[in-house]
Amino acid sequence: MDGIASDVAVGVKRSSDELLSGSLYNSPNSSVTANGSDSKKLRVEDSMDSPPSRVIHIRKLPNEVSETEVIALGLPFGKVTNILMLKGKNQAFLELGTEEAAVTMVNYYTAVTPQVRNVPVFIQYSNHKELKTDSALNQRAQAVLQAVSAVQEGGSPSSDAAGESVLAPAPSPVLRIIIDNMFYPVTLDVLQQIFSKFGTVMKIITFTKNNQFQALLQFSDPVNAQQAKLSLDGQNIYNSCCTLRIDFSKLVNLNVKYNNDKSRDYTRPELPAGDGQPPVDPAVAAALNKDSTSLLGAISPLSAAAAAAAAAGRVALSGHSGTNGVLLASNLNEEMVTPQSLFTLFGVYGDVQRVKILYNKKDSALIQMADGNQAQLAMSHLNGQKMYGKIIRVTLSKHHTVQLPREGLDDQGLTKDFTNSPLHRFKKPGSKNFQNIFPPSATLHLSNIPEDVTEDDLRLLFSNSGGTVKAFKFFQDRKMALLQMSTVEEAIQALIDLHNYDMGGGHRLRVSFSKSTI
Repeated sequence: MDGIASDVAVGVKRSSDELLSGSLYNSPNSSVTANGSDSKKLRVEDSMDSPPSRVIHIRKLPNEVSETEVIALGLPFGKVTNILMLKGKNQAFLELGTEEAAVTMVNYYTAVTPQVRNVPVFIQYSNHKELKTDSALNQRAQAVLQAVSAVQEGGSPSSDAAGESVLAPAPSPVLRIIIDNMFYPVTLDVLQQIFSKFGTVMKIITFTKNNQFQALLQFSDPVNAQQAKLSLDGQNIYNSCCTLRIDFSKLVNLNVKYNNDKSRDYTRPELPAGDGQPPVDPAVAAALNKDSTSLLGAISPLSAAAAAAAAAGRVALSGHSGTNGVLLASNLNEEMVTPQSLFTLFGVYGDVQRVKILYNKKDSALIQMADGNQAQLAMSHLNGQKMYGKIIRVTLSKHHTVQLPREGLDDQGLTKDFTNSPLHRFKKPGSKNFQNIFPPSATLHLSNIPEDVTEDDLRLLFSNSGGTVKAFKFFQDRKMALLQMSTVEEAIQALIDLHNYDMGGGHRLRVSFSKSTI
């Protein structure tokens, strides 16, 4: 293991006022303080300098950490295929099933400080491409790994897992969730988006008991409930507050009678909204002993969306809309990029006000969003994505506004003001677009399709954007459809080219990323 020290660290440089405690949605931080006597700050370098590997090197682990806790760091991102614990050095190596899963994990933890037992740990790509472990020396770790794999694949975990009770078979698809230290209100939609990372959420009931906000949440499969509990129990939704306490419920099925902001059955969208707190069946009512205390208020839609998006896969929310709304995008393809293409892509996550491609550094641009939450949301989803063949970097800029060129000065079209653009997706309060913010994916959601447009028309249109259409599916009313490109990069390109495309007859095609697959 001589190569350990040469692994390149990842992270983002940030000012000292952003060194916040770890949570599901915390601000990116610039450095992690070492354990023990080593008090100097670790140097944090750009993840793009290090070649990706499916082996992740984890350092500065707390003493006596268990294999399960280390595996839980990688579990939300895909199958964990091997683990090597170096307990004397407070280090571990985690091998994921695919390089793509490892890249997603590193991108996420580049901006959200990973924590084990409330201690920040340091994550980077290893220079090992796979782990070769001595099964005799690594027996306990392998037993735990097999148990987790069995749970992930729906089987029964091995009894050799050294008494790790956390890996016992899931008794129920229903989780009971208590929110401790609820400094900010938590909505049903935020819970749905956090937990849907782990599987299909079918039903949620929220209530207040003993002045504590609680929820019952039902997955389609107990295995998904097991994974969610393993990864999320004890995590904070926002910085240093709104801690999730998760247990299995004694109930195995929830009976939801109303779809509103207190309860939801995602399998039965036709349910009425009801009045006030919805009634639930007697078994649930007895279990809840509900009272009439309501939530303190509502998170603004974009805050909730940013928060939920963070849990659903990438990066996080600062918790304050007062943060800077200007982003710096770098490593752009300067031959291809335009203010309009950046407006379209970043406009998926907020209302872009101005874009300036830098005159002396045309592979970089400043993008001004409507507020800090939108900037965080765009950064979280677009940092590390491929645009025009290059992996782009997105960070918060030190600028607070994008200056327009002086009157009469020709800046070659590098700066554009979109303040009054009719294409802003989020200018209408309560717009459904707030609920449909998803990470870039190969599957696109199309809407506003004219009646006379066929599947072949759309396949041809999207093939012409330079990609391959793998699958297509019309919704029942044929005004909407799902279309799957062969890669996320192709889908990004198609969205840039074809969002707002004139389909004739006053129909402008609307294109978004979808969480669904075909």
